[in-house]
Amino acid sequence: MLEPDTEQQQRKNLADTLRQLRKAAGLSGERLAVRAAMSQSKISRIESGRTLPSVADVERIMTALDVPPDAREELLSLTRSANVEYTSLRSSARLGIWRSQAEIKALTESASVIRQFLPAIPSGLIQTRDYARAVLTPGVEGRPARDIDRAAQARLDSQGTLNNGSRRFYFLLTEQAVRLKRASASVMVEQLRHMVDVSQRPNVDLAILPNTALVNASPLNVFVVYDDRLVLTEIFAGEVALRDYRDITYHLNLFEHFRERAASGDDARSIFESAADEFMRAQD
Repeated sequence: MLEPDTEQQQRKNLADTLRQLRKAAGLSGERLAVRAAMSQSKISRIESGRTLPSVADVERIMTALDVPPDAREELLSLTRSANVEYTSLRSSARLGIWRSQAEIKALTESASVIRQFLPAIPSGLIQTRDYARAVLTPGVEGRPARDIDRAAQARLDSQGTLNNGSRRFYFLLTEQAVRLKRASASVMVEQLRHMVDVSQRPNVDLAILPNTALVNASPLNVFVVYDDRLVLTEIFAGEVALRDYRDITYHLNLFEHFRERAASGDDARSIFESAADEFMRAQD
């Protein structure tokens, strides 16, 4: 996995290489922009390192510059590496977990369609306050903790994005994510009933992949796809951002594979209610 300094150096190397290729071809930024069907300002931002180009951007630039095949593969490899970004949980904690919640809110507000695959716990966008506090509070030695109350409030604040009817949300949980006891029984009941309410929003598709479903892929980790431009995947140690269109396409296909086998609507709400009843009986 890449360290932050390595990521920055790769991005600088990519920007420098693209600028040198343009100059070697004897083209101005304006001429390259015309050939690549891109704006001159975007070419300038890419070459200065202010904008990270996608793999598709670099392919268009290389075609416009008639870059030889061997050099193309090397540059594409560099681009794919630069389009992977790793943020450790520890570094997020140093800055304050609430800051990460604010960044997630900004990403959500910039997208029209948000797809979340949730194999372990419900999304922060559909959590109650008490459930959010429970899952944000460290329970394993070595996991950092800071500003739990502030982070929980930031999660609740981000839920306002659900009120934008022009934005479409797809939440796909496994049955384990529904039934895993991550808080007291009373908090779990409240969380499950809250999801029943959320599932009835017109711009929300809340589905559950049952334990009995036959799947041809393993639900390994949380991932979120913002439109068709960015994937964020969560691992125990942090978060990885993927911008390569091949990675994005793969995760979109994976999401559809699981979604086709999931329960939704009244069927999903029946699973929520069944799980809530089980937690209620556990309180007795």
